[in-house]
Amino acid sequence: MTSRRLRLSALAATVAVAALGLAGCSHGKKTPPEQVVAQRYLAALASGDAAGAAQQTSDPAPALATIENSLRGLGIGAKATLTVTGLADRQDAAAIADYTASWTLPGVNAPWKYSGSLPVVKQGKNWVVSWKASDLHPQLTNGSHLSVQRTEPDRAALQDRNGKPLFSRTPVVEVGINPANVANLPSLAATLAAVPQLQTSAREITTAVKAAPKNQFVPIITLRQSSYLQVKAKIHELKGTQFNPSTLLLPPTSNFAKPLLGSVGPATKELVDQSKGRVRAGDQTGLSGLQLALDKQLSGTAGVAVYAATDTTGALGAELGTVTTATAGKPIRLTLDTALQEAADATLSAVTLPAALVALQPSTGKILAVANSGAATEDIALAGEYPAGSTFKIVTYTAAFQNNPALTATSTAPCPATVTVNGRSFENENKFSHGPIPLTAAFGYSCNTTAINTAMKLPAGALHKAATELGLGGTWSLPVDYFSGSLPGTATGTELAAEAIGQGKVLVSPLAMASIAGAAASGKPVAPTLMTDRASSAQPLPPKVTANLNALLRATISMPGATGYAELNSLPGQIRGKTGTAEFGTDTPPKSHSWFAGTRGDLAIAVFVYGGEDSTTGAVPLARTFFTAAP
Repeated sequence: MTSRRLRLSALAATVAVAALGLAGCSHGKKTPPEQVVAQRYLAALASGDAAGAAQQTSDPAPALATIENSLRGLGIGAKATLTVTGLADRQDAAAIADYTASWTLPGVNAPWKYSGSLPVVKQGKNWVVSWKASDLHPQLTNGSHLSVQRTEPDRAALQDRNGKPLFSRTPVVEVGINPANVANLPSLAATLAAVPQLQTSAREITTAVKAAPKNQFVPIITLRQSSYLQVKAKIHELKGTQFNPSTLLLPPTSNFAKPLLGSVGPATKELVDQSKGRVRAGDQTGLSGLQLALDKQLSGTAGVAVYAATDTTGALGAELGTVTTATAGKPIRLTLDTALQEAADATLSAVTLPAALVALQPSTGKILAVANSGAATEDIALAGEYPAGSTFKIVTYTAAFQNNPALTATSTAPCPATVTVNGRSFENENKFSHGPIPLTAAFGYSCNTTAINTAMKLPAGALHKAATELGLGGTWSLPVDYFSGSLPGTATGTELAAEAIGQGKVLVSPLAMASIAGAAASGKPVAPTLMTDRASSAQPLPPKVTANLNALLRATISMPGATGYAELNSLPGQIRGKTGTAEFGTDTPPKSHSWFAGTRGDLAIAVFVYGGEDSTTGAVPLARTFFTAAP
């Protein structure tokens, strides 16, 4: 017959022959021909050459089918060591070749081992392996093949700081369309698109349905059962709709710590390909966020067993061997505080712009809440990169107090409407001005010109040094992407002036800004963490510097006319902070981001609204909402 070769490229293997050697001479003795054919069969099998192995048998056609099915059943990437151990029952036209087998299966650390015997017979002038399915495994019967089956253990929980699981099995309904049952596609698409909860358009629905085979389900969205019940009356009786109930591992609400926590679902092809065999098609796995980053620990180890599977239906028969038993994953306790997270999510729930809120504990670095608004397409709370605006004056005055011991929070300085540096004019918002005023007032009013004049007196590199000591640009131990901020260390002239007020090349994330606010108020640099306490090893600020900074931060809230006074002064607790408006883009006048960074006790927060314009109408009211709701 014509040889047809099936090579599974990743199914590399080694054939080890103990004592007896390959065809030829061993210690002057010629290898028996019945042993040679057994060795050839095992070598081809181990290398993934199904056709080559079948050609060494008495009945190549059925052998080829069974071997091909078995190689597929064991999985691409399997490796085999097959060893001939001796010959038995040797006769003129028959013999038995004993062998041992050791298979390393994809994504499985333990090998699957067994021993078997190959009946070898003389067929005409040639020796061949007398074909039966048991030539692959002693217990395999004709009409069946080898098949690996995986048993997934229960997924371990991501927990909040108190050990409460953050995900639970939740009833859901997958909403979609069966094209075969659609009577009027334009009408159906328009009706479904008019339901906001389905988050789709008539064009998207029409395109998807036309592209799908007639009887293939076209998914639109998966809704929590509670959300589905709210729209059921509008969509359930529409001709062509189909609804598939199931359960999914979901957090308490749809926006709870999203996208930080991520989601769980069937493994994508990309994740399967990247896993090197650990994840198989159909596995439930982390798809994004922490669920993906920590998937290996959470998912545990799948149980793996090899079965005899029926060729015609694939139905499983006898178990031929257990390779590994399923081992449950290990739960991971996060630092998130459920009550604070819910408060943060609720704070941003009605914000239509991309926005973020981060809360952390300065004394331990524990990140307590990470919230992003629905308009944020990624985790801008931890990984966003934005100009800091006037919140960066925390750094500017830290540098000033560090480099001028005579300077205090009560020292006075002018706050002119504008200041010119190397021919470039900088101004206060709406060009407000004050005569010589205490630095507490200049900080509370957010006087740009005072901060710039202060920065221009600093030694070279002082601003960068202060930023670094407050944690900007630090390396943190977080399992997801983050941005700790950046600031060039060589700025002078107009570039330094811009950086003094958080413009120029200053970039921060909300997480970085919350850390800076916490470090300034506590006098101790913060090392943010999501899983364990990580006290910062950096040097604390001098007590005098910390005291002066706290006076400035408190003035922003407690001083009448200060930028945080109207919204935050009436709240309980000693709130300290700094507001910020950060210009960006090329529009005239430029658009602005809105910021607030501050503390209350051992709680530091940053609130950011992309394009939110003035902080007093953007971030600061959101800070009030959060502080009011926070326990």
